[in-house]
Amino acid sequence: MDEVYAAVEQTSRLLDVPCSPDRFEPVWKAFGDQLPDSHLVFSMAAGEAHRGELDFDFSLRPEGADPYTTALEHGFIEPTDHPVGSVLAEVGKRFAIASYGVEYGVVGGFKKSYAFFPLDDFPPLAQFAEVPSVPPCLAGHVETLTRLGFDDKVSAIGVNYRKNTLNVYLAASAVDTGDKLALLRAFGYPEPDARVRQFIERSFSLYPTFNWDSSAAERICFSVKTQQPGELPAPHDEPTEAFARQVPHVYEGGREFVSAVALAPSGASYYKLAAYYQKARGASNAAFAAKREDAAA
Repeated sequence: MDEVYAAVEQTSRLLDVPCSPDRFEPVWKAFGDQLPDSHLVFSMAAGEAHRGELDFDFSLRPEGADPYTTALEHGFIEPTDHPVGSVLAEVGKRFAIASYGVEYGVVGGFKKSYAFFPLDDFPPLAQFAEVPSVPPCLAGHVETLTRLGFDDKVSAIGVNYRKNTLNVYLAASAVDTGDKLALLRAFGYPEPDARVRQFIERSFSLYPTFNWDSSAAERICFSVKTQQPGELPAPHDEPTEAFARQVPHVYEGGREFVSAVALAPSGASYYKLAAYYQKARGASNAAFAAKREDAAA
């Protein structure tokens, strides 16, 4: 735990994010017994509007309580009657879970739960959309997503309890760039500029963000894997460059990253960068190791 916290503190300094042991002691108490074997990821968002935060993400074994239940027990979040509070449990009752995950902000605290499905048993998108607590608007987008060639099965989900949103992760590496752009148009998004189009062309996955109060996708993110984030057609400010050059890692070889561009219907966009710190150990974290790279935010 001392080594992991030292890495959190070191990475926080790169981004000028305040960090203290007191903020992380509750995390160690709630989840620390699993961290030695977990997949550990640091992630940040580029740009002035997103400065001041570093996210620390980690995988959890599927046995026992899901991360939302643990977060409630330890007072990280408050109980809610909103469907966001029941979606993880309902999904777990209907589909096999290979591993869970948590997104924890150094400043913002507990933010998200993730569920990663077995690599050979992804839920069909249409069946997933029928889960009662899933945002109802997702069912209206199933036909469009499958018609344009996106994987008709869900590899993972992310539940954001601060924003009451749901991310749905779909494979995109086999989808033509033209169909990726057609999806943006079908969702009512404006045409991206040349730099964003180049990024989308290289993307291997996408994850739309839905909420329970709108029929539209609140945001769409496209992800790219790389060992050289500076080569991506994305803007890199000084903190992002420092993060890319100096973020610690404990596996052999060069640093490995996933970068994402987040698009909004208004035309606004921003970039996110995730860096692996520790790769998962053991079969119980295999799905997280394979699919957390999709979840750059």
